Amino acid sequence: MLKDDFFKYQTQTTPHPLGLEVSHALGSYIYDINGNKHLDFVAGVSACSLGHCHPSVVAAVKEQAEKYMHVMVYGEYVQQPAVEYTKLLASHLPKNLETTYLVNSGTEAIEGAIKLARRYTGRSQLIAADNAYHGNTMGSLSIMGYEERKSAFRPLIPDVAFIQFNKKEDLKKITKKTAAVVLETIQGGAGFILPSDNYLEQVRNRCDEVGALLILDEIQPGFGRTGKLFAFEHYNCVPDILVIGKGMASGLPVGAFVASKKMMDTLQTGPKLGHITTFGGNPVIAAASLATLQEITEKQLIPQTLQKEKLFRKLLVHPLITEIRGKGLMLTLLLKNEEIVNHLVLAAAKKGLILFWLLFEPKAVRISPPLTISEKEITEGCHQIIDILNDYKPTAVN
Repeated sequence: MLKDDFFKYQTQTTPHPLGLEVSHALGSYIYDINGNKHLDFVAGVSACSLGHCHPSVVAAVKEQAEKYMHVMVYGEYVQQPAVEYTKLLASHLPKNLETTYLVNSGTEAIEGAIKLARRYTGRSQLIAADNAYHGNTMGSLSIMGYEERKSAFRPLIPDVAFIQFNKKEDLKKITKKTAAVVLETIQGGAGFILPSDNYLEQVRNRCDEVGALLILDEIQPGFGRTGKLFAFEHYNCVPDILVIGKGMASGLPVGAFVASKKMMDTLQTGPKLGHITTFGGNPVIAAASLATLQEITEKQLIPQTLQKEKLFRKLLVHPLITEIRGKGLMLTLLLKNEEIVNHLVLAAAKKGLILFWLLFEPKAVRISPPLTISEKEITEGCHQIIDILNDYKPTAVN
């Protein structure tokens, strides 16, 4: 049995994975091997921006795969998909974010960004936020603000300090010793917490005062999910280094960090090969990224996310839902307790609706569907959520 082989030969990351046996996926649905369809309210954890197997992306991948795939390590050969993609991306970003380093994942992009910040400033201190999540490689883990998840892997990289997201009093901790402040524009694992009261603008100002760089992690909120191409556009705050990934290539593995050419050029010397990757900028994945960005920016998907958010908020009203956090199609339901969360996610899975947990907030349920999801599909899924919550009965306490 395939599922038996899954447990025997492939490493799991939790004791009880959901174990859905996938046959194929299309649009807003994943189909299992028994022919059942599952409405996807998670989109591969915000990765499948255009849903599953979007025809434009599939066509771009097929066309490029027939021309050439991997030909040389990153940064040596001129490959049309990567050049066209980075040029188009730059046209949608502020002028200082002009040069893109393509890598394989969001966490590798974070690694490259913090290396770049230390190299460019000549400083070592990094400042991150409590309850931050930036990935699980060693550098990213070092700036994770959640000790329970990283204590088993110490020692981590040194000279890292933490501030509380949205706490302006903590900004005094950013000093002339600070190479960079690394923040999620919207805190994801912590519960989709939005910046408030011009917080990011004040972080930007403090960084400018002391000569520190600001790195914004847009791995989750990027590529139209919040009603702007990137969430920082909502907050009058432009980073020095932008980190992107997840929804960038409609489900293929990719990440990137973006900065000024002057800053990026420091990775060329002292030492040479300051950051190197074999498969970063892979032409097939760059073609998928290009098709994804074209589709998101040329259609009305970005403004539609805000209309779809209104529909979610209108339909998801229930006594067990205490709050809906987030923006656009980056939403989370806050429920009264963890038991209700587990009941909702697991019962939904049995009924053909895909929901998921958040990393650090046990009372939260993730809702991050494809940007292409229809209002009919939203309505269908929300009705299922309400029905499941209506059926919830608390576990008896002895």
